[in-house]
Amino acid sequence: MTLIANLLLTLMQRSIKRKWSFSGLATMTRILLMCYVDYRLFFENPEKEWQQILVNSADPPPELELKFE
Repeated sequence: MTLIANLLLTLMQRSIKRKWSFSGLATMTRILLMCYVDYRLFFENPEKEWQQILVNSADPPPELELKFE
């Protein structure tokens, strides 16, 4: 598992233009695992994307309706 995670993080690190340390990339990836984000956009301009995540998380999730028939 660790080798797969290491490989995926290395591929992510090489695919983005902005330079991130490996540990910084791993930490941010761990934080973002519960959010649906385009990682390339996020890691290129994290300030802008983080603001968007905060705006989207402020809205409550849609409520599910139970239908009885």
